Amino acid sequence: MATPIKRIEKDFLLKVLYDEQLPVMYLRNRTEYVLHVEKPTRTEMYLICDRPISGIKANKRMELMFDYHGQVIIFSVLVTLIKDEHIIAEAPEFLYKNLARSFSRVQSPPDLTVQFSFSGDRYSLSFPKIQDYESENVSGLIQNVNPQDLQGLIGQMAQWIKDYADGYKLIIFKDQKPSSTEERIVAETGKSLFLANTQSNLPRTDPYPKKRIITEDMFRRYLESTGVSPQYIDEAIVRFLKSKFDKQIYSDAWIPILFQEYVIGYIHVWISKEGKAPFDYALTDTLYQFAKVLAYSLKMNGYFDSGLIKEERFEGRVIDISVSGLLFVYPNSNLSVALLPDSELAIKLITPKRSISASARIVRRYKDSSMGYFGCRFLDMLPEDMRFLFEFIYGKPLLDQDVNFLAGQV
Repeated sequence: MATPIKRIEKDFLLKVLYDEQLPVMYLRNRTEYVLHVEKPTRTEMYLICDRPISGIKANKRMELMFDYHGQVIIFSVLVTLIKDEHIIAEAPEFLYKNLARSFSRVQSPPDLTVQFSFSGDRYSLSFPKIQDYESENVSGLIQNVNPQDLQGLIGQMAQWIKDYADGYKLIIFKDQKPSSTEERIVAETGKSLFLANTQSNLPRTDPYPKKRIITEDMFRRYLESTGVSPQYIDEAIVRFLKSKFDKQIYSDAWIPILFQEYVIGYIHVWISKEGKAPFDYALTDTLYQFAKVLAYSLKMNGYFDSGLIKEERFEGRVIDISVSGLLFVYPNSNLSVALLPDSELAIKLITPKRSISASARIVRRYKDSSMGYFGCRFLDMLPEDMRFLFEFIYGKPLLDQDVNFLAGQV
């Protein structure tokens, strides 16, 4: 992920740009422009370009980059005045390094059309929905199970659980809507409620890189959303944990069963014998894998077929693009709601000379009052297509020095 540069280092780099006259690169409409800083940067940045820039106007932003000792730095400036090759802009608020994208993005060429469609089957289901997308890739998890044998899988899971837990329940929300506190928070977050010891606190942190656990802060926010006053939240948590201990539940775990962006149910396990070893994260890891295979098995057995959506293409307005990905915008709608991070899309890039088919993964999204914005990373573009796309959007062949300069710190 791109890292903002701290103020002292930013001021140093802006000074170096002027003192050492480092070249600053700007890409627009397949043309590469080279700029230099004319005066020391304070509240304004004075730039001179190697030639006039076609189409640039005041009150528009320019995305600029430069190379400092092998580190690619990017920043954005708001243009305030243009005269021939001279540009005055507001001093950049931030400089960024450690770029997450592989190549610099530029404004989408006007003769590029991009068509999108969801990759693989998509569903419209009546289960609780979350703002994440669960991949269906279970190839590494089904080596010793038959996903077609749903009852056999459930039996295998129940047999494994007996060695670690005193009680177990498997609930599918199609038969039972979320009602208890545990069910509602699992359904709303798509994360596991894990209590290694009900006489202790909720987890303060989540050890997983892709967050999987309901932490104490999340539980507090949930209680507040249900109408519990902030001054009573501590008391509510104490009562919640005490009620479990009073029911002789000493260790407790609720693992969601996720299918795409839906929470279709959960696996609940608990310990009710004093002195028994409490649950640990290794148990939740295994149950999470069981839940993933179970969701896949339900799909294989046609459980979700009634909600299958017919594949359809849609066009999004591409804001900027690089050889490694693009940012597109689409109106807020039922379709845009389904465009979640980690979703995969089939993409067709149509140019006057050639069409390129590829797949892409949504890596980030945000929205305003009317539009959704979706940043995508290309996944499997052929080398010859990549070279053609490079020349099409940057206006020159792909050379080794271009890779070295345009490739950020991936």
